[in-house]
Amino acid sequence: MARRTRHEPPAVPVAPRPERQVAFALGLSAESRAAALLIAKGYRIVARRYRSPVGEIDIVARRRKTLIFVEVKARERLDDAAEAVIVRQQRRIIAAAEAWLASHPDDVNCDIRFDVMLVAPKSLPRHIVAAFDASN
Repeated sequence: MARRTRHEPPAVPVAPRPERQVAFALGLSAESRAAALLIAKGYRIVARRYRSPVGEIDIVARRRKTLIFVEVKARERLDDAAEAVIVRQQRRIIAAAEAWLASHPDDVNCDIRFDVMLVAPKSLPRHIVAAFDASN
């Protein structure tokens, strides 16, 4: 453990900017709405906000032998949310899914799918099944 000299003030945590706090809360709300829709469709939520060294997956869900990795995008309009899922992000999600599979060997034999859930105010979430695949 590093020692402080008596001239250094103690570290004070810096609160996130208010706009970041609002964005974080909106993201959690969108993920909750997306998870509720998946449950209504017969999926079981296995993990939310799964973090790996290479990226994060918003929702990991399962239905029978299918394991889905879901990216949730919330914007003011569903079309804007759809445009926000860019190729670089898809690669990050695929890498995080590979990390998931490496740490959950029982899932290796599942059918794997990458879905996107689009969320906007005053709209039902839009579930895009097989939005992209690992060949991107």
